[in-house]
Amino acid sequence: MAVVNEAVRSSSTRDRAAGPSGRPTVLEQWGGTSGMIYMTLPVVAFVIGNSAGGLYAAIIAAVVVALAVTAVRIARKESISPAVNGLLGVAVAAGVSLWTGDAKNYFLLEIWLSLAGAVVLLASVLVRRPLAGLLWTSITGKGGAWREDPTSRRYYDIATLALAAVFGARFVVQQWLYDSDETGWLGFAKIAMGYPLLALALLVVAWAARRSAKRLEALEESGARSGRPAAEAPAHHA
Repeated sequence: MAVVNEAVRSSSTRDRAAGPSGRPTVLEQWGGTSGMIYMTLPVVAFVIGNSAGGLYAAIIAAVVVALAVTAVRIARKESISPAVNGLLGVAVAAGVSLWTGDAKNYFLLEIWLSLAGAVVLLASVLVRRPLAGLLWTSITGKGGAWREDPTSRRYYDIATLALAAVFGARFVVQQWLYDSDETGWLGFAKIAMGYPLLALALLVVAWAARRSAKRLEALEESGARSGRPAAEAPAHHA
C-alpha cells in the first residue's frame, strides 16, 4: 500500500508539472479526428479504383489521394506526420499488391498486424502490464500509479481484453474475406472495423481509467486522513 500511495503522490506531482503544455498526446500525433478520417480516404479510393479499372487504377487512385491528403495538410499548416505515415502505409500496401499482382493483397499486411496486435495485447495481460493502461497514460499524459495497484490493473486488464477482441475480430473477419476474394468487402471491413470499432473499445479504456483514478484518489485521501504511514492506510475496494 505504501508503494501505491507514493506512486500516486509522485504521479500527481509530475502531472501538475507537465501542465497543458506537455508533449503532444497520441491523438494529436495522429492528427486529431480529421487526421483519422483522412487516413481512410486512400482505402476508399483503392476499392473504387479497383472496381472501375483494376489493380493499376486502384494503386494510382490510392497514391494520388494519399498525396492529396498530404498536400492539404501542408496547405493548412497542420502536422504532416499522420499524412506522411499514411502515405508510407499506402506505398507499402500498394507495393505488396503490385508485387503479387492481386488487389486483395493491399490488405494483407494489416490483416496479419491485427493478429499480432491481439497476441501482444493478450500477452501484456499475462505479464501484468496491460497495454490499455500504458495507452491511456500515453494519450492523456497522466502518471502511471495504477501499475502498483492490483485492482487498477484489473480494470485495465478488462480494457486490454476489449482491445484484443477488436484486433482479433478484425483478423477473423478480414482473413475470411481475404480467403473469399472479396476485395471490395475487405475495404469496407477495414474502414468499419477500424476507428469506429476501436472507439467502442476505447470507451472501455476510459471506463477503466475513471475507475482506477477514483480508487487511487481514495487511497491517497485515506492515507492523508489517517495520519498513519501509508502502508497502514485502509484499502478501499472498488
